[in-house]
Amino acid sequence: MSKTQIHQQVLGANAEYVKHFGNKSELALPPARQFAILTCMDARLDPAKYAGLAEGDAHVIRNAGGRASDDAIRSLIISHKLLGTKEWFVIHHTDCGMELFTNDIIQNLLAKSLATATVDEKGWRNVQEEGGSDEARFVNFLTIKNLETSVSEDVQRIKSHPLVAKDIPVYGYIYDVKSGKLIEVPQVN
Repeated sequence: MSKTQIHQQVLGANAEYVKHFGNKSELALPPARQFAILTCMDARLDPAKYAGLAEGDAHVIRNAGGRASDDAIRSLIISHKLLGTKEWFVIHHTDCGMELFTNDIIQNLLAKSLATATVDEKGWRNVQEEGGSDEARFVNFLTIKNLETSVSEDVQRIKSHPLVAKDIPVYGYIYDVKSGKLIEVPQVN
């Protein structure tokens, strides 16, 4: 199998990283600052920068939308129970791609094709209509209609989970992609 240019760039960057790895092998397994962040996978977000993190400081859990999916909650539970985090942040962001479609839209697109779709003034559409799967109808893609609501829902879902200790503070924020600012979403208890 031939390696793509991106693949080669990643391996090259890793080789440079290894040269300057220093004493990072001595970092402790638990996060030094004892907190975790659940945030979006959007490439414009750099939690290390917007939250002032260095390697070893915190757990960062990322998924599409930064949503409190079952798997994200599983990771948070492990983060607390086995690795000692004491505070959690749920951080969604402005201009999120998860606001641009619904479950129905992505499920219908995937039913017809697994290839990358495109969007224009008429909405989302497949470039090709072959090789899809109806399996998408069993997936809740956790799309977002309103940022404040999605943050509040996720914070409440985490707080009310039976495996989450009641004394863990869970904060909700929206990251503004235009300014880099974290904007608090007040929680109603």
